[in-house]
Amino acid sequence: MHPLFDCDDPILARAAWSRIAEPADQEAGALVQSLGPSAALRWLFGDRPEPMDERLSRARERWRPRLDGLDPKRELKALARLGGCLLTPEQPGWPSGLDDLGYRAPFSLWVRADRDTALGLGDRLRPAVAIVGTRASTAYGEMVTASIVSDLAERGVAIVSGGAFGIDAAAHRAALAVDGFTVAVMAGGVDRLYPLGNETLLKAVAAAGAVISELPPGAAPRRERFLSRNRLIAAMGAATVVTEAGWRSGSQRTANDAAELLRAVAAVPGPVTAAQSAGCHRLIRQGVATLVTGADEVRELMAPLGLVTLVEPTVGAGPIDGLAPNERLVFDSLPLRRSASLSALVSASGLPTPQVMASLARLERSGRAEQSGGTWRKAKMPANPAEPVR
Repeated sequence: MHPLFDCDDPILARAAWSRIAEPADQEAGALVQSLGPSAALRWLFGDRPEPMDERLSRARERWRPRLDGLDPKRELKALARLGGCLLTPEQPGWPSGLDDLGYRAPFSLWVRADRDTALGLGDRLRPAVAIVGTRASTAYGEMVTASIVSDLAERGVAIVSGGAFGIDAAAHRAALAVDGFTVAVMAGGVDRLYPLGNETLLKAVAAAGAVISELPPGAAPRRERFLSRNRLIAAMGAATVVTEAGWRSGSQRTANDAAELLRAVAAVPGPVTAAQSAGCHRLIRQGVATLVTGADEVRELMAPLGLVTLVEPTVGAGPIDGLAPNERLVFDSLPLRRSASLSALVSASGLPTPQVMASLARLERSGRAEQSGGTWRKAKMPANPAEPVR
């Protein structure tokens, strides 16, 4: 069997592997990471007599039927017709969080977005939060999702979700409504926007953000691909927030994937009688997720990791009005409920220690920050924005 394309082209080789192996195939991931995509492909076509253990031998028999007629150039042309491009780990725009998946990392990303967005995807996802939840969402779940997402997106946090009905759709809509950046991760090819009922929404996401998949055009969304897709959503977010989920919701799989990757995980509580919140309560009770009720608490959860966003909205009055740029950075890094040490604030703000100390002193004098025992937190602001800070 001879390939119909140049196996030594690393772009074509990675594109080919995304067709040959199913998502999260660890044998394929280990082989490609060990030999490189081109050498691994040559071995699969029989051009290289590399040694095999029994597991690789079985995997080879699993992969070889997909070699017949394999032509990644055709699939790349299909992607180009959609205005997209292929992103590989060697390119600067690759989302670095995906590397934490190890042998389960995707070989490439098929990105439906303009080329500049695709090649800058990694930068646009710093920081990012995954928002997931049930397809059978309630008005409460959608309201909470919209509130959290709009606040985060206005402050420069990218929103990652799965494009499904319910909470996913609410998250994407809320991000788009405030001109935020949002990414929808598909379980099939980006030419087969799924579900069909969200086609208009997903096209809007592709126009303003990105629709991505680890599978090439033409790939059908299947149940097992939805489950494996969840690991990408978890890996790309610095934190995963479950806003509403049933007892058996797939969102719990995403939350567990995030926890295994040492990402922050949060869940929003709901009425104890609501089946749509049972999964959130379960995650909180099991200690997988931290209880959150709003965007400030999500940002607080990210602050110890130095991942809190530093971009403030430009509309409306608030506690940051009149602050110098450095003071805004430090104020945005301050937690609401618990206190943070000086070193944690230096890490979160990205400023040198002397500048952080000077900004904290000014924030304390203006009544915006308070300290206790050498640690700092936001001061309680007046309920009336017009009321002066004392």
